[in-house]
Amino acid sequence: MKTELRAGIAAVVLWLSGCAVQTAAPERSYAGRFSALAVDGERRNSVSGRFTLEVRGAQQRIDLSTAVGTTVARIQIEPGLATATGPQLQSASGPDAERLVEELLGWKLPVSGLADWIEGRPVPDRPATTLRDGDRISEIRQDGWSIHIAEYSPTTQRPRRLLMDRPAADGGPALSLRVIVDDPH
Repeated sequence: MKTELRAGIAAVVLWLSGCAVQTAAPERSYAGRFSALAVDGERRNSVSGRFTLEVRGAQQRIDLSTAVGTTVARIQIEPGLATATGPQLQSASGPDAERLVEELLGWKLPVSGLADWIEGRPVPDRPATTLRDGDRISEIRQDGWSIHIAEYSPTTQRPRRLLMDRPAADGGPALSLRVIVDDPH
């Protein structure tokens, strides 16, 4: 079976599984673009695409896709449990969403903090420091990440452009993640 066909089937199965599990409308949802760069010595790896994030109470679902819409990963997070499904339908579950994503994609992405950081605030009940520019938070430092809020949306008054950086740690590469959140239509 060709790689494109397998990826297409994987995307459909992921989409259908999300439809079956997620029946209630999300309390908050976001969509946008991302680009990530991992630097490990002389090696540089990058990926870019689109994301959607849905929040229902304490549950979150994050879908990452290529620029043309092929699903790369789906991460579902609830208290004490995370499930991640990769591009070849490989799946893993456990208490740490970041570790699961790293196992599947080879990248340690800040998936458990994203819903709060997109709102321009640190994750509650986890150590953080913030910097302010007037009334707004301009930078959050949490979970080893520096999240710089480079632009707020004039429509939603929420962060529109976020620059997230994490230095090399625990044998992993230095990571830079750029996120642009679309304004709702």
